[in-house]
Formats: sequence, C-alpha cells, structure tokens
Amino acid sequence: MSRLDDAALPEFCTCLAIRQAARHVSQFYDQHLARSGLRVTQFSILAKLKEEGPLTINRLAEAMVMDRTTLGRNILPLQRDGLIAVARRVGDRRSKELHLTDAGLKRLSEAWTYWANAQAGFDAAFGSRQDSELRTLMRAVTSTELVV
Repeated sequence: MSRLDDAALPEFCTCLAIRQAARHVSQFYDQHLARSGLRVTQFSILAKLKEEGPLTINRLAEAMVMDRTTLGRNILPLQRDGLIAVARRVGDRRSKELHLTDAGLKRLSEAWTYWANAQAGFDAAFGSRQDSELRTLMRAVTSTELVV
C-alpha cells in the first residue's frame, strides 16, 4: 500500500478509523453529559485533576495526550465558570498549576451519574468484554512510541 492506487484510504487508514470511532463515542458521551453543562473532554479534565491533584499545564496535557493549545481551549471555560483555578506553583513562581475548585468538585460529582449512564450504555451496546478489550488496546496505542 505504498501508492495511492493500492488501497482506498477510508478502508485501510488506521488514523481515520480511530478518529471516526473517537468522534462517534465522544458524541454519545457528550449527549449524556449535556445536562451537566460539561462536554466529555471537560469532564475528563476535572476527573484527572481530582485523581492526581494540582497539575501543571504541561503535565495535564501529557496525561490527557493533548497538545497545550487544545488543552488551553478546553480549560478556559472551566476556569471562567470557576471549576478550576490557575495558580503559581509553590517553589517555582514561573510555573502554573491547575487546581480543581470546590465548585469543580461539585460539578464533577453531579456529572458523574450522567457519565456512568453513558459508560453503561456504551458497555451494553458494544459488549462488556469488547469494551474492556478496547480500553486495553487503546491504552496500548497511547503508550506506543511512534517515531516519525
């Protein structure tokens, strides 16, 4: 498949298939989370901050497998709504950390039920064994070093 004529892109492109699946699943979770006022990416950021505590923007971007620009676009509404706070890092005034606020923890708790419903719905539709296998495969994909 080294030439354009060798294969049809949509059928053989791994990246396209992963991106389509990601959009499909994200839309499903977004629909479930809509009543919480969060999108699945925002929910995931709040959950990561709850799980790991204050993180620098670089560390959060790494943990979310996101570039800083995309992360910045996602944290602005969270900061505006008072769900996260940005503060200078203790011991390193040049570095900033993101903190989950009390309001952020409350919103995350309220959204958790909607997320759990989405998780259960996906599990039921896709199959719980396949769902578990998919998460294992996706973790393997994100931990694979891809060299250009």
